[in-house]
Amino acid sequence: MVSQEQRRRQLAREKFLRQQQRRTESRRKARVRNSAIASVLGVIVIGSVSLYTTHVLGGDDKKTDAGAKTKPSASAQPSKAPDPCQKPAAGSVKKLSWKKEPAMSIDTSAKYTLDLSTTCGDIPIALKASAAPHTVNSFDFLAGKGFFDHTKCHRLTTQGIYVLQCGDPQGTGMGGPGYTLPDENLKDAGLKKNTYPAGTVAMANTGQKHTGGSQFFLVYKDSPLPPQYTPFGTISASGMKVLNKIAAAGESTGQGDGAPNATVVINKATVAKS
Repeated sequence: MVSQEQRRRQLAREKFLRQQQRRTESRRKARVRNSAIASVLGVIVIGSVSLYTTHVLGGDDKKTDAGAKTKPSASAQPSKAPDPCQKPAAGSVKKLSWKKEPAMSIDTSAKYTLDLSTTCGDIPIALKASAAPHTVNSFDFLAGKGFFDHTKCHRLTTQGIYVLQCGDPQGTGMGGPGYTLPDENLKDAGLKKNTYPAGTVAMANTGQKHTGGSQFFLVYKDSPLPPQYTPFGTISASGMKVLNKIAAAGESTGQGDGAPNATVVINKATVAKS
């Protein structure tokens, strides 16, 4: 007999996977649209091309993360805890994209740390360079290019699984660096009984193999998930305090999965070798 708690966790996992699959389909459609635009560039006058491209690609700004719900009316808006975070630093997200994964440049035998300087406080993360070299190398590359700077952490899940998701330059759950990464470290000793323990940092993906990009999630409470998401870092004790502060403020829909009420913006992401 399956207990109510086991059933609730199963439903949470299934919901998470469905959301990832919807992202895959959305990205596929976006690639089709972009190919169509490219094919007409040579035959449409510049003014028409500009108007057409703005119309087609502008729709991405209206999309929300697959886990977010339509914003309720003012009368139905769930009550929010006070925002525990500061205003973002001046600056804007860089629009960067690459066609392929960066060449390996890290020393896999060395220790690396990722520091997320956020509006809510610093979140230091010890990276697993030897266990997840492609992922850590990518983060070293992207952080060096300022890819994560000024980006929002767009998703907080507070029921079933307990994660804060970041790393999307669009802030919608649809963005990425233009390339994908292989899955790594899925047999990490810390992933016991299909659970990602609190303090884990892992790659988000589309629900398919080898589809990680730049989006990642920080686990603030043990979360039941199948070992399909590359675990590549561990949050420090001071970082967990910041993460728990963000989680305590809740999410915007009142349904357990939406934008965080806290204004979580990565002012600066830095990877350092020690």
